[in-house]
Amino acid sequence: MANLNSTSSRKKPVPFFKTKKFIVACILAVFAMLLLIFSSSLWRNYPIQGEKQFVSINTGDNYSRLIDRLAKQHKVHFPWVLKIYQKLMIHDTLKAGVYEVKRGMSVRQVLSMMSNSDNAQMSRILVIEGTTFKQLLEKLRKDPLIEKTVVNLPQDQMIQSLGIPYSNLEGLFAPNTYFYNKGESDKKILLDLYQHQMDNLDAAWANRDPNLPYKNKYEALTMASIIEKETSLDRELNQVAGVFIRRLQQGMRLQTDPTVIYGMGDKYTGKLTKKDLRTPTAYNTYTMVGLPPSPIALPSKKAIEAAMHPDHSDNLYFVATGNGGHKFSANLTEHNQAVQAYLAVLREKKSGATP
Repeated sequence: MANLNSTSSRKKPVPFFKTKKFIVACILAVFAMLLLIFSSSLWRNYPIQGEKQFVSINTGDNYSRLIDRLAKQHKVHFPWVLKIYQKLMIHDTLKAGVYEVKRGMSVRQVLSMMSNSDNAQMSRILVIEGTTFKQLLEKLRKDPLIEKTVVNLPQDQMIQSLGIPYSNLEGLFAPNTYFYNKGESDKKILLDLYQHQMDNLDAAWANRDPNLPYKNKYEALTMASIIEKETSLDRELNQVAGVFIRRLQQGMRLQTDPTVIYGMGDKYTGKLTKKDLRTPTAYNTYTMVGLPPSPIALPSKKAIEAAMHPDHSDNLYFVATGNGGHKFSANLTEHNQAVQAYLAVLREKKSGATP
């Protein structure tokens, strides 16, 4: 009996996963994993070619989009770690500009640097085809790296200060991506963009097709702006130009919605009505014959070239297909059929989206 009692009172061995050694080993493993993650994300050197590289941040960008973009480019790892770090440690927003990243800088240092516009070396100006001069002005006004000298002036004073020989600044500035040193004046930037557009216009005008219905190159620029607003497809630019030029030659109204929208200004709320199309303005090409008095947007070099080199078909009409692009027609019967096909596509899409 004594031997039995001594055996039953003996302690059972403690499982290894409950021992202090196991707990310490787990803590060390977690620490090592975190160390590996941090060294591969935050503390990792930002990859560059050469001794330095410029990184461009657009106006409106945020850290989340930037980190996702860098992850897709395989420049950073563990983007979720970087986003957590940014939320906890970087309290300012991402600032637009062009930043110089030097060899040996860590990802953490690069992210922190971009929260202060004083660290930017250059300003990146992106002018998108088809945007308006008003939108360009807003972009320049909001850029903290640009010296403001003219963008807040009334337009007549701005024209006088720039020395531009036109009474309306719409369409006169070339869409493109531009880089300027920090502190560059808005006047210098606008004059550069203006000169680029005039160079594009002069070159295209000098090599234009014969018998175009333009009185001067400014009218051609106006046509180019309409073409730019009507299609985003390069392959359609000359076709759209051909339709509108033949309408001008035959005395037809252009009947293009973008001119109506431009003429409405702030009254446009996102949808055109029949009343809008029937309400005369200086830009309503449904109620007037000929071109509007000025461009309606900033046309690209390709749109300017299209205005000088229209296609040679007989098309006088076009309408969206509903699936990308447009259907061009030579007569009203074909056009009406294309309109009905477009409406059928819209109905099909609407019914398909309804449970």
